[in-house]
Amino acid sequence: MAHARARGRPAIEPDRFAYTPGRGIAAEIAGTTVLVGNQAWMADRGIVTDGGAGNDRDGAPAASEILVARDGHLLGGIAVADTVRPEAQHVIAVLGRMGIRTILLTGDTRAVADAVASGLGIREVEADLLPEDKLQRVNGLVAAGRTVAMVGDGINDAPALAAASVGVGMGSGTDVARESADVVLLGNDLARFVDTLALARRTRRIIWQNFAGTLAVDALGVGLAAFGLLGPLFAAFIHVASELTFILNSARLLPPPRPVSK
Repeated sequence: MAHARARGRPAIEPDRFAYTPGRGIAAEIAGTTVLVGNQAWMADRGIVTDGGAGNDRDGAPAASEILVARDGHLLGGIAVADTVRPEAQHVIAVLGRMGIRTILLTGDTRAVADAVASGLGIREVEADLLPEDKLQRVNGLVAAGRTVAMVGDGINDAPALAAASVGVGMGSGTDVARESADVVLLGNDLARFVDTLALARRTRRIIWQNFAGTLAVDALGVGLAAFGLLGPLFAAFIHVASELTFILNSARLLPPPRPVSK
């Protein structure tokens, strides 16, 4: 859009507009029909592409090609390459150390998906997926008894976000992705997802510690009472001491105090 404006090409609202998820868009502008999408979308509309319009991608092989046609004739292609988030590689590495299996599900081409996965250290990659393909893959994992966290920010991710055990949307994503997610991370930082997982695991660990401690204290009290070794004062002391211990254990979840600058 910035390039078009720089060339003096103002954006014109179409008379009609239709969007097919995972394929492309069709618009009618001043009596002409404009198609923008992938090769499958062009083939469905009878547009001859000869394997693509932009084979020369200026040294960017790991780019998705968006084809443009007007009134049945191919005009050309636009190569679009996403910039990998700077924290993404570290996030994937941390997830691996946490024992979490990572799968890349994308609608991009195999070349783009493999390049991104290689740079991030992701071993399982599935490319050229439509929204229903992502949904089917997530449903399959959930049906197999897996606990699935789906992270996404686009319209095409919305069905899979809703079907996952936990859908995680990015704060900078589309409205439909945020509405479909169970958890929305503020901003654009993937590291927040790892922080959330670490906090959740720590919380669960402390809950189990308190639960096991409660059972142990109760079992001790019942045993002492059965042998006549537990009087009222000693019972009150054990109860209060154990409760304070569990409260202090839970207090470890509180964030550390921030230093006050003078």
